[in-house]
Amino acid sequence: MGSLDIIRKPIEKELDEFEDYFKNTIQSDIPLLSLIIQYVLRKKGKQMRPMFVFLAAKMNGEFNETSHMAASSIELLHTATLVHDDVVDESYERRGSFSINALWKNKLAVLVGDYILAKGLLLNIDNENYRFLQLISRSVKDMSEGEILQMRKSRKLDIDYETYFEIIEKKTASLIATSLAIGAASVTEDQCIVERMFEIGIDVGIAFQIKDDIFDYQAKGILGKPTGNDIKEKKITMPLLYVLSNSDEKERRRILHEVKRKHKNTAKVQELVKLVVDRGGLDYATEQMNIYRDRAIQKIMEFPETDARTALIELVNYVTTRKK
Repeated sequence: MGSLDIIRKPIEKELDEFEDYFKNTIQSDIPLLSLIIQYVLRKKGKQMRPMFVFLAAKMNGEFNETSHMAASSIELLHTATLVHDDVVDESYERRGSFSINALWKNKLAVLVGDYILAKGLLLNIDNENYRFLQLISRSVKDMSEGEILQMRKSRKLDIDYETYFEIIEKKTASLIATSLAIGAASVTEDQCIVERMFEIGIDVGIAFQIKDDIFDYQAKGILGKPTGNDIKEKKITMPLLYVLSNSDEKERRRILHEVKRKHKNTAKVQELVKLVVDRGGLDYATEQMNIYRDRAIQKIMEFPETDARTALIELVNYVTTRKK
């Protein structure tokens, strides 16, 4: 049995029911919008965030209809951010298929993202789930701030470790943290438990993002070369940040100059990737990723032993061992 199968086992019934529940929450009567939504639903991904919601719910109480609402709220928010991110990043591919903006252009993609986000907010307003609304609104705010901070730092290239962690905590970790928190909030009124699950999610989310940073410097595809996409987009992530932090001022200026001026030059990008690998950037990033993974697992272990707790630990481990 694969690791995802082990993770899904305690919540298999809930995940199967969730698919239809989610489709009902996102549908529209507008023909063009309905067509685009159907295209979005074709590529549903691993459903990792609903897994976080359901496992957090089962760890802390009795699973109920509100837990499905919580998972749908998170998946609607996640889907909206993916649509918007493709516009911001000028990306024309998503999960091996054309992105919404590639097929229907930016204006329509932004409106579709807005529609999906609004459906998530209305789902909670209509059902008077104001605790959920508060958690989700905080996540939207954090993700927006993280994206804007990253854009600003990509222009100036003046990032340090403190700023890097601020960016990934807001941009990536906040949504995973909200998934765990909202799952717990669907079954318990205990705010201390909800906040503890949020803290666990921050650690998991940071580990998740560092893993993504590592992927960019590892060989992949038919040619067996790293994509170097982060360098191409002038994003200084942990592997490169480690090298910059351990270089003298002259070399640091040279590296930053190449990132700024040569980020479209494939050969130069591959040279920078090799430099990061040779100087131990991936090793350091892996160490840091494992620190946050272990911290999350240690906090999860404070909860009573259940199948859901075991599966959540497996999911945290999966975050740091996944192949894509």
